[in-house]
Amino acid sequence: MKRKVTLKQIAKELDVSISTVSKALSNSSEISEDTTQKIQAFAKLYNYRPNNIALSLKNRKTKTIGILIPEIVHHFFSTVIRGIERVANRRGYNVIVGLSNESFTKEIINMELLANGSIDGFILSISKETLMKQDYHHFNATINQGIPIVMFDRVVNEVDCDKVIVDDFKGAVKAVEKLVHKGCKNIALITTMDYVSVGRLRTQGYLEALEENKLAPDSNLILKIDDSLDVENNLDLLETEIAQFLKSNPDIDGVFAVNELYAVSAMKVAKKIGRQIPDDIQVIGFTDGVLSKHASPSLTTVSQHGQKMGEQSANLLIDRLEAEDAQMDQYLSSNTSKSDYIKMVIETEIIERESTK
Repeated sequence: MKRKVTLKQIAKELDVSISTVSKALSNSSEISEDTTQKIQAFAKLYNYRPNNIALSLKNRKTKTIGILIPEIVHHFFSTVIRGIERVANRRGYNVIVGLSNESFTKEIINMELLANGSIDGFILSISKETLMKQDYHHFNATINQGIPIVMFDRVVNEVDCDKVIVDDFKGAVKAVEKLVHKGCKNIALITTMDYVSVGRLRTQGYLEALEENKLAPDSNLILKIDDSLDVENNLDLLETEIAQFLKSNPDIDGVFAVNELYAVSAMKVAKKIGRQIPDDIQVIGFTDGVLSKHASPSLTTVSQHGQKMGEQSANLLIDRLEAEDAQMDQYLSSNTSKSDYIKMVIETEIIERESTK
């Protein structure tokens, strides 16, 4: 079997520089035809194969973006992917989608696989398990290898990179104020545990809106769902928890839920226990997805504009990748300051439907 050689070994054997070998193997016009043929023949004879990782890190020419999301069936993430693809295709890039399934380990495995010469940069939303562990070493390691990252939706301050988010706090304030203006006096919150940043910010917005409207916060009106459980495959448990919550608080006349599934489940449970929507209870949820449009009654929502988020994320990443070499070197160096990164905030919007008066 012919032994495999490296660029360095080819350069040494033919008494040329490594740069000359690399350019000749890429058919660069800078290298004479005679030298190119000699180098390519030698490389073929000894079964040379390029190191894709090195090529990706140095030349960044795969023209492919890696997308890493927590779940594939979520309408919000599918709209973000659509936005990324739209921009990437227009600007000459392909996309590869990886799925973490909310797992810290799978997130790391996916990043390692995609970073192995397959992609030029990542656009990602962090898994719940990673947020719970607060272990972000794999993101920082990827950036230190020269692969830029853009985070969207679920982001953390501990990783220095470009980020695209919606104003979760302000979106929650808008939603609760809408319920207040519709006549609600006892507004409940159905939310996640605080380690999920978007849930925490939406909870803060809920509390702020109550205070601004001179409504006293009541801890009994806040239901925090243990989302370490795969609720989409255990809807009966979710509905049982919400039913107990509503029965224990019969005065609830408004519900703000931090995601679409919680909101639709709350409406379903409320109807089961004899509450009319929106006459007895008005409901607003975050994320304007398929469930919201087709629920009965249809759900008033806070739209996150997922496609716009995807488009902005893709433009940020591709702009980084296509920056001039000097700018890219500065961007990827350890001397890059936090002020060099962009945090883009997308405004939310209330989409009114039948679950509010």
